[in-house]
Amino acid sequence: MDMNVVSVRKIVIRNKLKYNGETLLTYRIEYPEFYSSCYQMCLRKINKFYRNKALEFQRYCETELFHMAIEQYKEAIENGFPIRIFEALQVYNVTYLRSCIISVYFDRYEYTGGAHGNTIRSSQTWHLQECEKIKLRQLVSCMPDYKTYILAEVEAQIRKNPDIYFENYKELIAETFNEENFYCTPEGIVVYYQLYDIAPYSSGIREFLIPYSDCAVDPGSTCRER
Repeated sequence: MDMNVVSVRKIVIRNKLKYNGETLLTYRIEYPEFYSSCYQMCLRKINKFYRNKALEFQRYCETELFHMAIEQYKEAIENGFPIRIFEALQVYNVTYLRSCIISVYFDRYEYTGGAHGNTIRSSQTWHLQECEKIKLRQLVSCMPDYKTYILAEVEAQIRKNPDIYFENYKELIAETFNEENFYCTPEGIVVYYQLYDIAPYSSGIREFLIPYSDCAVDPGSTCRER
């Protein structure tokens, strides 16, 4: 048995919040819990990080978001408008889970009325031997600098299908670039842009795979033999 294997299970927090007998808000919050015979102290730290994030989102749903739902409900009743049920959802995807590396992204969705809801993505890549998050600049190192290399790769991929992006995408990919918006896969590093950053809502969250190469390092290669 490989003692370095890390396993994961899904934890779910969910509820329906009512006011005057009407369901006004539903939420479902998923987050991961990791286990291994190795890296136990680090995994406890990571599990606490994700649990705290989930509980923080739960508190937001049950206070601020629920208050917004009540106010909208009162306005709807007063004006004879349809009652809209608010929705909050968090899902995650573990994209890299081998050697001493965990990479995972979260999509957090909220619907508060209107034509559609909004989704915000966040992500972390963890080095379990160092027990810290890996930064994008640690994985991409070609000249003249990591950001220039990534933006050139992103622009080259956009040019293959530019119609789904805003016309000024060249400026936007630099203006809205966020070095925290990445995750790792077995094939390469995925850099992503939030909704509306560089394309209309209908184009979704835009992702760009940067394959591993001399410029982009597979994080698993940084793990020391045990």
